[in-house]
Amino acid sequence: MKGRDTFDVIVVGNGILGLSLALTLIRKKLKVALVGETDRPWSASTAAGAMLGCYGEVTSSLLGNEYGRMKHEFAVRALKLWDDWLDKLEYTQDHTDIITANGTIVILNTIGYSKVDDVNFKAIRDSLKNHDEKFEDIDPIDIEWLDPYALSRPGKAIYIPNEHAVNPTVILQRLEKSFLLLGGALINEFGVKIESNAGQADALVLNSGKRLISNKIVLAAGVKSQDLLNTLPEIAVSIPKLVSGRGVSALVSTADGSIPENVIRTPNRAFACGLHIVPRGKGEVYIGATNAIAPRVAQNPKTGNVVSLLESSYRQIRRDLQNGHLHRILTGNRPVSLDGYPLIGETGLKGLWMMTGTYRDGLTLSPYLAQEMAKLICGESTDPDIKIFSPVRTPIQPYTRQEIIKETVEHTLATGYETDWRIPGGWHEVIESDMYSLYEKFTNELHPSFTPPPDILIAATKHMSIRKILYKYYANITK
Repeated sequence: MKGRDTFDVIVVGNGILGLSLALTLIRKKLKVALVGETDRPWSASTAAGAMLGCYGEVTSSLLGNEYGRMKHEFAVRALKLWDDWLDKLEYTQDHTDIITANGTIVILNTIGYSKVDDVNFKAIRDSLKNHDEKFEDIDPIDIEWLDPYALSRPGKAIYIPNEHAVNPTVILQRLEKSFLLLGGALINEFGVKIESNAGQADALVLNSGKRLISNKIVLAAGVKSQDLLNTLPEIAVSIPKLVSGRGVSALVSTADGSIPENVIRTPNRAFACGLHIVPRGKGEVYIGATNAIAPRVAQNPKTGNVVSLLESSYRQIRRDLQNGHLHRILTGNRPVSLDGYPLIGETGLKGLWMMTGTYRDGLTLSPYLAQEMAKLICGESTDPDIKIFSPVRTPIQPYTRQEIIKETVEHTLATGYETDWRIPGGWHEVIESDMYSLYEKFTNELHPSFTPPPDILIAATKHMSIRKILYKYYANITK
């Protein structure tokens, strides 16, 4: 007979992915423990803009390779599940306080860099057409809430009616209450060690010293999943390590109490998710844009990131935001694998699973990944495409070293243009050439053939700790 601390499945991590999976599993009549501190320190979910960014997140590089296209297909499948996912929540049938935005408007403004913004805007539009998804080309003049500085005004815009946003606080609460209503066990602690026996996971040790017994354990704790994986070094060595994609965002009340009806955003650029404004109700908006790869999680933002974020919002979206009131600064830690792709499936230890590494797409993908991961865990027939991101793998590198360096240079230049730098004529080419040479030399020293994706690459040039992680990772997989 099973004891009180014995479970069919233990899910580690109570962010959007962990909660979604735990709820899906308990609906299958399994005994499920969900492990995670209630205040969710370091979480990406609590600091997210929570855009259901299937098409708005598309980039030309994403669609330029089979792995990126598959990840995008996952988002397309997930977007179609969201209405039903919300309808079936056990705790509520009222979505009015969950959905915060009626569709998404993507603007192509003059402050961006053409080699990044123009091609990504086109990629968004092409993907919408290829999937027969509804969208509308609109005149930026007709976007009522939009009022940028003159030098930042957009020349093009598209409206995506089915790409909404949700309130992350509310959706997390509803998922958690639904899980508890069905008899789930919520453990307000964090895991410190995974125990195994004869090649099979069999227990999770908590920070209190308590042991939870199960032969099925899922790591869905974002970046902090790496800490637990590190307790099994012989397993961790064959899986791309996780680092933090730190994002800074702000909640601001507008001076006149008005908010947009839709999400307003730019295409992804400058290593980040594009500038975006998300309505939150009662005269409040969420402002996001930033991303910085770091070796460890962080709870406090850098001053420069906050200043840049707020300045971008009133320069590029609405001038009157500079007269608004700052309610809160949020810092989130997105889980990023060293090759930039998700870690979905069973590890080299039987019964130990991973569901993380989703970067900026965890919330959007959550209904789909929870559905498919639950099938995998239960031995049911599942979408075979999910295996493409199995955790045990050599680094996924769909582009050549030269192509990766080229994209890194372009996004670095885009960072300068977005911050309105002023350079004399001819210097753009000089800077571009020098940066290319710098990254080429750096990658040649890093490894003869493996090259990290652009955002990891630029972080490695700045942080010795990221560099050491890459050196060790590449050395282990080439033994």
